[in-house]
Amino acid sequence: MARVKRGVTTHSRHKEIVKLASSYRGRANSCFRVAIEKVEKALRYAYRDRRAKKGDFRALWIQRINAAVREHDMIYSSFMHGLKLSGITLDRKSLANIAAENPVEFKAIVDKAKEALKKG
Repeated sequence: MARVKRGVTTHSRHKEIVKLASSYRGRANSCFRVAIEKVEKALRYAYRDRRAKKGDFRALWIQRINAAVREHDMIYSSFMHGLKLSGITLDRKSLANIAAENPVEFKAIVDKAKEALKKG
């Protein structure tokens, strides 16, 4: 049976890892042993933070909506309850966008939520 030389495969695998680590500081961008640890750690953070990003954006939208609603003498929780009672089904992302870009339209939405709270 013929002998299998694995230098090409190993070299290409090492090159791939070092390329991923090319922007790191110190030996981490050139030394394979250090680079592989740093790249694996970075990929773990990337995986975790892709999921955390969704919650971070939701929190940001809620803060923006709350700030915009308080200008109209309401709080976030009662505003959201009023929206639910009035049958307005806008998500937090679009509400935050409307609050930032179209304050007149947002005031109309707040007024509808206030009316629904008075009725219900």
